[in-house]
Amino acid sequence: MLKVGILGVGHLGKFHLNNWQEISGVELVGFYDPHDETASQVAEKYQIPRFLDANALLDAVDAVDIVTPTNHHFEWCEKAIKKGKHVFVEKPLANTMTEARELVKLAKESNVKIQVGHVERFNPAFLALKDVALSPMFIEVHRLAQFNPRGTEVSVILDLMIHDIDIILSIVKSSVKNISASGVGVLTDTPDIANVRIEFDNGCVANLTSSRISMKKMRKLRIFQKDAYIGVDFLDKKTEIIKLKQPSDLNVFSFDIDTHNGKKTIAVANPPVPEVNAIKKELEAFRDAIVNNHKTVVSEIDGLMAMDVAHQILEKIGDAVITR
Repeated sequence: MLKVGILGVGHLGKFHLNNWQEISGVELVGFYDPHDETASQVAEKYQIPRFLDANALLDAVDAVDIVTPTNHHFEWCEKAIKKGKHVFVEKPLANTMTEARELVKLAKESNVKIQVGHVERFNPAFLALKDVALSPMFIEVHRLAQFNPRGTEVSVILDLMIHDIDIILSIVKSSVKNISASGVGVLTDTPDIANVRIEFDNGCVANLTSSRISMKKMRKLRIFQKDAYIGVDFLDKKTEIIKLKQPSDLNVFSFDIDTHNGKKTIAVANPPVPEVNAIKKELEAFRDAIVNNHKTVVSEIDGLMAMDVAHQILEKIGDAVITR
């Protein structure tokens, strides 16, 4: 039985707690949260021990789930790794690039498993593409959210856009060539809305827009490649593929169009979207990596790469508070 503890049971931490309780092969040993009111409510509602000393919790578990504010990620990741504990840490991996690089170094030296909470990797709409050959040449992403004071200790780049940065880096198998970006801090001291263009060495271009001051929510990814258009709606959990029809495309809706090269048949497919809880699935993947001793789905290296691009974006925007 894998013994797990949670550091931080605020808004997102409660979701993690709920899911850990439903995951087999896991004993939820307890949690630590410095806020007495929140901790008391959680202990009473879920009947799970509250640890008053976070270090005591680390000593009592095999793995820890860190759901604290970003500025505390490094502190607790470092302590857990040095105690030989496996670590699940919410995105971003750390607050600064220096901290992130140190965590990668510590993880390599201690041989523990680290998974970063880039939950959109486990979104059912994205999982629907697992058997689809992706060779993107242009990607367009919109991630819009209504304003919420929670999470504004970091910019919209590290709060929202980093989800899409991680997704894009996972599907574009090429190095970043150039980044251009603009952003504005409207309601906070850091960018609340930003538009970014990422150019890759293989010719792919990604255009990302993120806002946390929008009137409506949107989380959409559009992929354009030589043979297909692929749309992913992370919010409504829908996936669509439009491409030239092949002889094997028997069970798809299709229609003909006239082109300069004659008539062509277009196929429209909606791959089956699995009914999965993304948070539960990412936590189960973390458990499996530990139990079966294999690489985590979103490793500390992945977390570092996403952070590196995010911080390059912030430098382009001119955010003076970022430390590299």
